[in-house]
Amino acid sequence: MKVNVPPIKSQGIKTKLVPWIKDIVPPDFDGIWIEPFMGTGVVAFNLAPRRAVLCDINPHLIDFYSSIAAGTITPGIVKSYLMEEGAKLQKIGESHYYAVRERFNQEHNPLDFLFLSRAGFNGMIRFNRKGKFNVPFCRKPFRFSPAYITKIVNQVDYVARLLSVRDFTFLCQSFEETIPMGTESDIIYCDPPYIGRHTDYYNGWDDARERRLFRLLSDSPARFILSTWHHNDYRNNPYIDSLWRRYFIYTREHFYHVGAREANRHPMIEAIVTNFDAGVQENDKRPQPTQLILLEESSRYL
Repeated sequence: MKVNVPPIKSQGIKTKLVPWIKDIVPPDFDGIWIEPFMGTGVVAFNLAPRRAVLCDINPHLIDFYSSIAAGTITPGIVKSYLMEEGAKLQKIGESHYYAVRERFNQEHNPLDFLFLSRAGFNGMIRFNRKGKFNVPFCRKPFRFSPAYITKIVNQVDYVARLLSVRDFTFLCQSFEETIPMGTESDIIYCDPPYIGRHTDYYNGWDDARERRLFRLLSDSPARFILSTWHHNDYRNNPYIDSLWRRYFIYTREHFYHVGAREANRHPMIEAIVTNFDAGVQENDKRPQPTQLILLEESSRYL
């Protein structure tokens, strides 16, 4: 499967996991695809369901993709913008990056958000407690070469063409508001920040949120697919056993390039949790009846 990379990239993007997630989605699915944690949108943009509701509490992500859907951001506009700002970056250097960052933090232009996501350090999207984008420069003044601009423009073009033939809705709202929207004919795909691994102003995650997510998904009539981490070389995700083990759990090794130093980058066992039998045989773990009884009792105290 050819995976189309979206124009907004960030750490933890699920590009390499898209084929796996696609295999889990029932082939006859015809409901609404709902994402409470849209992020980059890579999963929905590649699965391309007929109808989707994509939500996130980061208003800048929603604003960017809503602008493409509305036609106020087009491939041609992106090309002209990046050529102009890329030339300034090449001429002036990193001070221009910080000028764009300051401008974005004041005006919230979605094109500036695209620029920052592509010129910031290590592909990070991070905000401080005041909601200000604070990722430093990647120290590559020649970042926006003609070939790189063409690549980004093509990515915008793919999303624009998809949104012209699909019924996608973008909403800036919390997962607590989004999950109850699901019906028995829908699939809710959740890719929350991995607890203990990723934190920023818009996507901070803690024990209370993980348990709230568990309760909302457990109470929903919709089918759900949850991306999370199972373990790495140093520790296990304790919520796999304390919460999610009552459902179907599928695992695969995945390597994230998110560390500042190569020596600190390690493989991680990725987990996908579903409340339906996805028919995936590779590396799957299924709950036993005795486990379900015990977990039903323990869930009363969550």
